[in-house]
Amino acid sequence: MAELDVLLADLRRLVEVESPSLDVDALTKSADNLAALIAERTGRPAELVDGPAGPHVQWSGGANPKVLILGHHDTVFPLGALGERPFTVADGRVTGPGVFDMKAGIVQAVHAVAALDDHTGVEMLFTADEEVGSGTSRALLEARARACGNVLVLEPSADGGAVKTGRKGTGTFEVIVRGVASHAGLEPEAGVNSLIEAAHQILRIATFADADTTVTPTVATAGTADNVVPAETRIRVDVRVTNAAEKDRIESLMAGLAPVDPEATLEVLGSIGRPPMPESASATLFPLAQAASPGIGGVPVGGGNDGNFTAAIGVPTLDGLGAVGGGAHADHEFVIADTMPGRVDLIEGILRRLL
Repeated sequence: MAELDVLLADLRRLVEVESPSLDVDALTKSADNLAALIAERTGRPAELVDGPAGPHVQWSGGANPKVLILGHHDTVFPLGALGERPFTVADGRVTGPGVFDMKAGIVQAVHAVAALDDHTGVEMLFTADEEVGSGTSRALLEARARACGNVLVLEPSADGGAVKTGRKGTGTFEVIVRGVASHAGLEPEAGVNSLIEAAHQILRIATFADADTTVTPTVATAGTADNVVPAETRIRVDVRVTNAAEKDRIESLMAGLAPVDPEATLEVLGSIGRPPMPESASATLFPLAQAASPGIGGVPVGGGNDGNFTAAIGVPTLDGLGAVGGGAHADHEFVIADTMPGRVDLIEGILRRLL
């Protein structure tokens, strides 16, 4: 079993090199640091794959690949967050920017691979832009998933350490409502109030949800001053769907939005960019997790990630193999320290069964 103090030291090493999405300089330093750690632990060098959003880190154990371990080294936290919340281990919890999503998962996977007597058939890929949609890494990760034939995703676990056997497809839409500005006190009737029109649209959009599909208006911005009829309002809408038919339904409904006020205009942008990951995608891999860790649970969840892409192209995919803890994307994120060696064993056990 991996030693906890070594795992924590390696986790500190990753967390203390900040890696906010889209900061290419910071991500380059993070990629260099991660590649060096991988080489030290496995004895084989990693390769940096340059991209406009920052370098991706790719590693191969050689020969014909059979499994891709997939993760990301970018985080949602801005540069400087480390100064406000330094890496800390206290009361059994590990805290610091990106510790839960997903630097602990990366460390656990690297140690699991290092524990193998033979690395042949294993690949690892840690991308630089997952948190911002994987625009520069999607083609690469899909190609490596096809080549390997199985994917293990290092996103954090579900509650209690359960792995994630399915995910909803996710997307964000923006509805731009345009009206006409006028003086709110002298001649409001001369304007076309985009905010009132947006209110009609928000109520309409909220009806698109059903028992399994969530459609949630989340952000709205409108107007320029409190004495001006607002000429433009923007609405952002978060969407989560369970299957391709729902993806098509929601995209059609969003595209079909029409103004209530004939003098207003609407523009709808966006789509459901991450397709659903059906539970069938994990059908061959979840039993291996159960064999490696008897009693481990498996649940479908609402969030999306790169496993959605690999499942959508027909590659068996199991998610949630990363850290056990909580608070993803929040300042209070944490990892339960003493779970880390067991997660190393879980990944190693799955790998041994696949290989």
